[in-house]
Order: sequence, then structure tokens, then C-alpha cells
Amino acid sequence: MKDNVLFFGWNHPIYGREKTSSEHFGEFVQYLSSLQQNGTIQSFEPVFLNPHGGDINGFFLIKGDGEKLDTLQDSGDWINHIMRANSHLEGFGLIGGVAGELLMQRMELWRKNIPE
Repeated sequence: MKDNVLFFGWNHPIYGREKTSSEHFGEFVQYLSSLQQNGTIQSFEPVFLNPHGGDINGFFLIKGDGEKLDTLQDSGDWINHIMRANSHLEGFGLIGGVAGELLMQRMELWRKNIPE
């Protein structure tokens, strides 16, 4: 079972790099929109969290076919966006996961492994 979601999260822009972060955010939204239009990803959702004292204040939830997401992460354009984000975002991270039907499959596997 391949991951079918990518969680692209961050805390805040590195101080002094806020303008760069703002510009890159817009470019990344355009990039993801083009990936959605050409069928590489199914959907994406940018989210800003309300202030809460935690270390994640925003994220993109990117959904797609596991094989396509794996291929995407090996592409030069994707790697370039990741490297750029890492240079201007504090607490940047990229995590794979599952949602939808895959989540239910993993939940069933987990239930089978609960000690009685």
C-alpha cells in the first residue's frame, strides 16, 4: 500500500525571508494546480492554522495515486520546490500518509494486531 497523501507542513517563514515565502507560496499553488489539471495529483488543500502555540501553522494536503505521488517526488520540479521551501520555512516537513480507502485498510490491519 503506497501513501496516497502528502502532508507538506511548516511553522513559519524564517525571519527576513517572509517576502520569499509569500512569493513561493503563490508559485507552489500554481504548480499544484497544474499537477491537478494534468492528472498527476487528484487534489490539494492549503491550510493556515489559527495561532495555537504549536509548531505547525500551515500545510498543504496533497492527494493522489500512490504511484503517481512517488513519481512526482522524484521529479526535478518537485525537488526544486522542496529545496526552496526548506531554505525559507522554519519547521518545514514533508510526510506521506494515507486517507480514504487506504486509511480503512490500514485501520483494519491495526485492529487485527491489537493484543487481546
